[in-house]
Amino acid sequence: MQEGYNSNITPPANNNPNPNSNNGPTIVQTDVGAKDGQDKCPKCGSTDIATNTNNGKLRCNFCRHEFEPEKVAGMVTDINQLQGQVMGSGAQDIVADTKDVLTFKCSSCGAEVVIDTASASQARCHWCRNTLSVNQQIPNGSIPDVVLPFNINRDTAKLEIEKFVGKRKFFAHPKFKEEFTTNNIMGVYFPYMLVDVNAHANLIGEGEHQTRKYYVGSGNNQEARYDADLFHIEREFDLTINGLSVESNSERLNTTSSSQTNNIINAIMPFDVENCVKYNANYLKGYTSERRDTNIDQLRNLVDTQSKDIVRFAANETLQNYDRGVAWSSENLDVKGQQWQAAYLPVWLYSYQQVKGDKKLLHYVAVNARTKETMGSVPIHMPKLFGVSALVEILGILAMIFIDWDYSWLFLLSGFIYFIIMFTRYRNSNARHTYETDTKTNMSNLRKVDNFIQSKKGLTNSTMNGANNKIVNGQTSSSKVFDSLSGQNIGNSVINSVTNSSPIASFIKDSIDKKGGK
Repeated sequence: MQEGYNSNITPPANNNPNPNSNNGPTIVQTDVGAKDGQDKCPKCGSTDIATNTNNGKLRCNFCRHEFEPEKVAGMVTDINQLQGQVMGSGAQDIVADTKDVLTFKCSSCGAEVVIDTASASQARCHWCRNTLSVNQQIPNGSIPDVVLPFNINRDTAKLEIEKFVGKRKFFAHPKFKEEFTTNNIMGVYFPYMLVDVNAHANLIGEGEHQTRKYYVGSGNNQEARYDADLFHIEREFDLTINGLSVESNSERLNTTSSSQTNNIINAIMPFDVENCVKYNANYLKGYTSERRDTNIDQLRNLVDTQSKDIVRFAANETLQNYDRGVAWSSENLDVKGQQWQAAYLPVWLYSYQQVKGDKKLLHYVAVNARTKETMGSVPIHMPKLFGVSALVEILGILAMIFIDWDYSWLFLLSGFIYFIIMFTRYRNSNARHTYETDTKTNMSNLRKVDNFIQSKKGLTNSTMNGANNKIVNGQTSSSKVFDSLSGQNIGNSVINSVTNSSPIASFIKDSIDKKGGK
């Protein structure tokens, strides 16, 4: 952290305590009216109910009656009025000794039916074939507050995955190309925490506005110089954050895993979480699900860090004049209210396990089952990629020799840059959810201070020293690891140092910055 830098988050005051606790949060019971056992169609009495992916509604598979989605009651809907800690009952702490296996008596035939809630929320009676469901919440993390229904069907998801992989066949591993099939894709409900935040932000720092760019020297010895005006800047505002989504399964949170490409699933966000409905086990029929195994306290630091990032990028919307950047020396965030809901969000998932000796890597291609956003990791045939990159490098050397251009030595980077672009396009190890800009926010009561300090002449850097207004502190660790391993940051630094006017350098930078290159 920068010397002299102040970064504080004040937790929400407990203004709305639970009546049953002196210091606890407000807990909203979200499974009111839910019943375990048979969930029957009101028209015909059938228990064969599932999701109609065309509209996301529940539909009786016998009489085709459709159910209007039911929203959760009692949660704070006007986030500007959110005070203290509020949570849905499905987001409460997991009780370690909760029994996963529940036994129900079928109301149609009297048979006893066992449901292992660790892996399922429904089972068929083995005698009368009626479906029994678990809808009341149990404290083992298997029953959330809300669910976002699938509205992308399997065939559409298969086409999206085939299209994604089809664009990456050239350098794909031969064994993967031979074995690839979308027949085994699965619809999965992954567990998330949805967090709303009501906060007040106060940022203080300095920013620079470029007034002139020019060159000194002559011939091949020219160097760029910049003049800029320096300002003292303050931004103070209220901000509401709606539906910040974080994974609540510890395995999915581990984006640094060396055995699974978990960041791929993270990268297909955001979801339209405002369309979540009250949990009903029938939404899960025909799909699998993972169980939440983390509590709010384990996710709080991550949410606080991502909230700070969202605030920082929201402030950037008021800083367009500072084209060289802003260096915040103080960032204070007073959280007035925070609301948590446990949710199941829908994903179509293809997986392929690549084996190299005693090492195994599980590659995913994931489709957001609401938006069709697709991201994936494709195994690479590295000898082929190295060979083609070497050929590109040779062509670059020849171009440098025969093309008369002031920056002809840039061609020496061609093989290196080509390798990075192709590796990034196939593996997408740096792909992630850009929550800092994707999450819905609303700013109000903005106070701005922009006071001129001085004019600076002959600066050698194209950006302000110490600028931190575009830093993402909650970025997944896997992205940072990839940046250092793949040389993406090195590549960008080299290109930036070469020239800011070169069209080829700009093209290369744009190619590297594309997230996965759909």
